[in-house]
Amino acid sequence: MYEATTKPPVSETTERAKQSATLDPRFYTTDFEEMDGMSVDAIREQWDALMEEFESDPNKGHFKRTDVFDGDWSELPNRDQFVDFLVSSITAEFSGCLLYAEIKKRCKNQDMRDLFGYMSRDEGRHAGFINSTLRDLHMGVDLSFLTREKEYTFFKPKFIFYATYLSEKIGYARYITIYRQLEKHPENQIHPIFSWFEEWCNDEFRHGEAFAALMHANPKLITGRNKLWIRFFLLAVYATMYVRDHLRKEFYEQMGMSATDFDMEVFRKTNEISKQVFPVVIDIDNPKFKVLMDRMYDNTVRMENAGKLGRTWYSLKNGFTFARLFLLRPKQNAVPADFRLEPAY
Repeated sequence: MYEATTKPPVSETTERAKQSATLDPRFYTTDFEEMDGMSVDAIREQWDALMEEFESDPNKGHFKRTDVFDGDWSELPNRDQFVDFLVSSITAEFSGCLLYAEIKKRCKNQDMRDLFGYMSRDEGRHAGFINSTLRDLHMGVDLSFLTREKEYTFFKPKFIFYATYLSEKIGYARYITIYRQLEKHPENQIHPIFSWFEEWCNDEFRHGEAFAALMHANPKLITGRNKLWIRFFLLAVYATMYVRDHLRKEFYEQMGMSATDFDMEVFRKTNEISKQVFPVVIDIDNPKFKVLMDRMYDNTVRMENAGKLGRTWYSLKNGFTFARLFLLRPKQNAVPADFRLEPAY
């Protein structure tokens, strides 16, 4: 029994979720006064339709556990990589939940309060559902501890929009790609949580639509020098995903996919979706793209097995490789003049 002054030990998965290394999902804060200045008047009709959809809460009854979750999950194949997948997922979902709740709390703009209140609700459900699966594995994450202890990164609102738009849309692309693969090959489904991904990913898609609407209604966010920031965030999200997924490639092989094939398919989907609002996308078909992505993965593997000096060297090499990726010519895109809500596909 712990004494009153002694803190209980923190679980391994909570410590893992607390990390703020380059490849780990982060917690964010922003300039709430600047967020208050965002207007959606230019797309009021589409915005109101989107808010009606959020209010109707189509996934209200989706995140309910059934008896398929009952049983002993201690002998799952590639269990550690499955846990790593869940921990990175819950950290990203809970990060959104906290940020969106804080925006609702601190903003006076009613449009912002409505939107971020709905999205915080959704992300909280997602995080709770993932955590219930982790608890089945005796690996639950202490979300209240994360709220207090994880490092927060400040991003200006436009950076929040770029990062979270991509996070939501790439989350959709990842979930639907996994779901479709396991739909074709149910023998490769190692856990029932994947059966929830089809409707779940529609939340991610709708969240992305909200950020697309905000950027379209405020076109200064996607023009001029901001095109460079858009390229940076696209590439940063893609590079982080590629390296992280290849570090747990056996997890994807268990589902009948190579990590490379999975990532490239997700990038294709995300590129296509992003054309609704981004004036540039990454040219993933450039042969140098994959060569440089593989080099970043190789550097990261070597970094993990190196001493302090070696880690610094490989970190610098990854920075140089990222710069070379950034200098690859992007694909230009003509953003539609009229914004419309896209259906998930």
